[in-house]
Amino acid sequence: MNQANSTVGTKRLERCFTALQAQNRPALVSYLTAGDPDAETSQRLLDGLPEAGVDIIELGMPFSDPMADGPAIQKAALRALEGGQTQAKTLEMVRRFREENATTPIVLMGYYNPIFCYGVERFLTDAAKAGVDGLIVVDLPPEHDDELCQPATRHGIDFIRLATPTTDAKRLPTVLANASGFIYYVSVAGVTGAGAATPESIERAVADLKRHTQLPIGVGFGIRTPQQAATIGRFSDAVVVGSALVDCIEQASTADEAVARVHGLVRELSASVRSCREEEAVS
Repeated sequence: MNQANSTVGTKRLERCFTALQAQNRPALVSYLTAGDPDAETSQRLLDGLPEAGVDIIELGMPFSDPMADGPAIQKAALRALEGGQTQAKTLEMVRRFREENATTPIVLMGYYNPIFCYGVERFLTDAAKAGVDGLIVVDLPPEHDDELCQPATRHGIDFIRLATPTTDAKRLPTVLANASGFIYYVSVAGVTGAGAATPESIERAVADLKRHTQLPIGVGFGIRTPQQAATIGRFSDAVVVGSALVDCIEQASTADEAVARVHGLVRELSASVRSCREEEAVS
């Protein structure tokens, strides 16, 4: 049964984090670019993520100038665009996903230009109908909340804000003001796929953020292995893995291999994240 209406959508992220908190484990969040490597394979990849162990899905909206992304995701966006991926096709992917899955949250991540070109009100209406739960728009600062953040909230779509190592105490209240869903802490001051900061510095940053917001804190950028995911998952509410999964697609020679590689790595990440707090629970 398709339950992709916005009433359900407003609750998915909150329900997910509440359930995982009761299990004393963080969420595994995976990123894939919509339409990469092609429309059909991308849908297979998306549809299989929950069974492989993903708790929350970030689906990238391809854009021709992804300035905050590293080489892996830049190439994924270009592959998708060259294959004919559009905003409408990305929303159709979500709608098809919702025909079989009414519970796993989906967050669209990308840039403002494709949304603006689509038409903000039209996009938000269509996204809510498709079953989108949240938005991460990396190039739209809080000063422009009236353009997308606040309208998204009115449509029942969470607006997830990025915090970075360079977000100082003066700036932080502005960043957090209209955020919802969760806060995405960018663990490195650079592009996606860059080298990770030390776990100790990330843990201090997450602890500081938690003093300023009750929203869950997810950590991403630079997390590539099950071991890294487990380390970050011990103190964060969510672990975000993107470039490592996108690399699996680029390295595959066939669609079947791409699906097997991505879902295989997700299973390893999921097992690691699900057990990362067992030692502290015993102690």
